[in-house]
Amino acid sequence: MAVLPYIYLTYMFISLYMLSLFLIIYFRNRSRFFNYPEPKKDYEVTFLVPAFNEEDSIEESIRHIFSIDYENINEVIVINDFSKDKTKEIVEKLLEEFPKLRLLDNEKNLGKAGSLNRGWKTANSELVAVVDADSFPKNDSLKKMVGYFDNPKVGAVTCPVLVRNKNTFWSKLQHIEYIAISFGRKLLEYVDAIYVTPGPLALYRKTALEDIDGFDEKNMTEDIEATWHLAHKGWDRKMSLSTGVSSNVPTKIKPWFIQRRRWNIGGLQCIQKYHKAIGKKGMLGAFIIPFFILNLFLGIVGLGIFTYLIATRFISNFLLARYSIIANTPILTLNEFYITPSILNYLGIILFILGFIYILLILSVLKERILKKENVLNIPFYLIFYLILYPFIMINSLWNFFKGRHVWR
Repeated sequence: MAVLPYIYLTYMFISLYMLSLFLIIYFRNRSRFFNYPEPKKDYEVTFLVPAFNEEDSIEESIRHIFSIDYENINEVIVINDFSKDKTKEIVEKLLEEFPKLRLLDNEKNLGKAGSLNRGWKTANSELVAVVDADSFPKNDSLKKMVGYFDNPKVGAVTCPVLVRNKNTFWSKLQHIEYIAISFGRKLLEYVDAIYVTPGPLALYRKTALEDIDGFDEKNMTEDIEATWHLAHKGWDRKMSLSTGVSSNVPTKIKPWFIQRRRWNIGGLQCIQKYHKAIGKKGMLGAFIIPFFILNLFLGIVGLGIFTYLIATRFISNFLLARYSIIANTPILTLNEFYITPSILNYLGIILFILGFIYILLILSVLKERILKKENVLNIPFYLIFYLILYPFIMINSLWNFFKGRHVWR
């Protein structure tokens, strides 16, 4: 197939281009990579904690929020989204212990976005923090995030999301993924291209939420949609890399697959909603949406190339075997054991090596312990086996998206 080398080379070019772009941005900004602005005023912050069947983690999360080193936490609002477990009872027991704790009890399931909309509209503070019920912000998180809001153009601030339950091989692979995403998100800040302020911890200016009419209750990834909407309206998004929030991740493949499928379907909903902005609306149309589309679909292209090569190899070997049997000639000769390398093979190897070095750089910059043998050996598994699953998730997501199956589970 004459066109295949061109598709492959285009795939390699895009991958190498994005890697080079990220490295250039990093080396140009590394001296201030972990800087954050000191606030010039005391901002009051209201925490919103949407909760649906979170009895296992809700109490620890609430206690963790109240232990944050920040004096101006106005209130913590838990929005119980019609839970069927003991979430409501647990929060009610904590109301007397924490005077600033408030419970909003939904009479029916509103979904995460609907719960957040109910919560932020009742907030009596300039800034609104969203925290998932299974997430735990660092003690210094607010002090290192609120200063960005001294700039009146800033509508949202995020921080790195780290894996809390690193007790299985699968969660350790997700840990590598999460820190790579955090590193890349900080780089995207320098080109005004942060495309998501994730749910484990995001800080919003309340007037910015009012400007975008809150969270889209039809979207399965309300955090991505809200960030795109903020960008569409001209609000800046920032990231404080010097702090973070830890969150529990799926420890088994099936719930992980379902979670990633939901993220992909939500991303497809965002593309559908904002596709007319491509080429317009500043960085949203010029970079964010095209970059997001590339991230979603580049893996499918790679899988398609791999599948084509395997299929053609299988078919040719099958036909060769059948011809050899009919012609009474040897099926295998010594010549079959020679491998003729090509520039495409070398490019693939180079891309893998560069990806490995890039992950090592990220781990080193973020001061991860990369000298432990088991951690270093996790990287090839992440690059080869973990990431190769994403195209299959995307194919499944596309199927469900076009079938209209926009469900969380």
